[in-house]
Amino acid sequence: MQIDQASREQLTNWRDTLRTQYADYQQRKLGLDLTRGKPSAEQLSLADELDGNLHGNYQLDNTDLRNYGGLEGLPSARKLGAELLGLDTSEVIAGGNSSLTMMYQAMQYAWMLGPDGKNAWRNEANTKFLCPSPGYDRHFAICEQFGIEMIPVRLTDNGPDMDQVEALIKSDPAIKGMWCVPKYGNPTGCVYSAETVDRIAALGKIAAPNFRVFWDNAYVIHDLTSNPPVLANIMERCRAHGTEDSVLQFTSTSKITHAGAGIAFMGSSKENLAVFCKQLGICTIGPDKVNQARHVKMLPDVPAVKAHMQKHAAILKPRFDCVLKHLDEAFSGSDLGEWTKPAGGYFVSFNTRAGLATTVVKLAAEAGVKLTPAGATFPYGKDPQNKNIRLAPSFPKLEEVDLCMAIFTTCVKLASVEQALAR
Repeated sequence: MQIDQASREQLTNWRDTLRTQYADYQQRKLGLDLTRGKPSAEQLSLADELDGNLHGNYQLDNTDLRNYGGLEGLPSARKLGAELLGLDTSEVIAGGNSSLTMMYQAMQYAWMLGPDGKNAWRNEANTKFLCPSPGYDRHFAICEQFGIEMIPVRLTDNGPDMDQVEALIKSDPAIKGMWCVPKYGNPTGCVYSAETVDRIAALGKIAAPNFRVFWDNAYVIHDLTSNPPVLANIMERCRAHGTEDSVLQFTSTSKITHAGAGIAFMGSSKENLAVFCKQLGICTIGPDKVNQARHVKMLPDVPAVKAHMQKHAAILKPRFDCVLKHLDEAFSGSDLGEWTKPAGGYFVSFNTRAGLATTVVKLAAEAGVKLTPAGATFPYGKDPQNKNIRLAPSFPKLEEVDLCMAIFTTCVKLASVEQALAR
């Protein structure tokens, strides 16, 4: 039904029907969760061969894995990260289990000492960061931690609105960086176009010398289809523009093997990595090389990773298909919502009618379905139109996803009808 074309009587009747359905869900006292993009237990079990796969052999790359040292990570692990990111091994370091930790550390070092080791952001009058939105709430939390002002940037199907990005950077030297999730973005699932990647690589020519793009390529190989979109290699474009120092790349195996026990990678110019490692060496003597070796043995190269990720896709795709089936059946041809149809990653982004996201999240919670808080996908938790909701179907069982979506679509309809009747 097109709400704007319905009569008040039609809307009232529809509301009453929806209230009955909603009350039935409430009576079930459910406890379902679609909040975060956690792998399911079934996915985590795909990597259980990591357990004990070294068989007591703690030698690799002429290194005793059990001892201190190897600040930059095992050469074999760095090689794997380099293959994932499209870099040379010398341009990658391998760390602990969390790329988010590496991003935080990179931000911390840039804030305290400068990304170049000289021009600290904390010495600026007012450090600012560009935040394509909707985006990842944990990125925004890092900026808030350091008091860095966040500037929302419109996110299109091809990536950030680069006209807006370039204009902002040209007009304000206080802008010191930008967050990017270039492939299967969180939460929209968009993949940056080759033109967008090239324009981001060129930002170093118009930005301040201590400007850095934080390129969080978390879903670099998390495809759901057999013919996935290809992301352009940003380092190749940086080399073409002479801006190799302007981008810091990150990824990890966190949603490839065991989410809490993987390997994180940071890639950049040798100069950037030297600055980062100088500071890193003060707080650690080296990463968990035993865990890095376990991963390299299980996944020695990108073809092996791709084969492993096909197993993930076989588990994930039915869940995404279920989400999209419910949305299509409930809202196609109506004016009640719009949503993304990602070819990979972990999320579906849904937009309600303006002003309704908070209401829908509240209704869903009271019916037993926990959703990511409305506004979480925008800086400071403030969605200017109060309409974006992130759906994360990976963790629940398929039958639970099905029930979650039945409740979610009912909540969207009920909130929409009640909004229309309140006018």
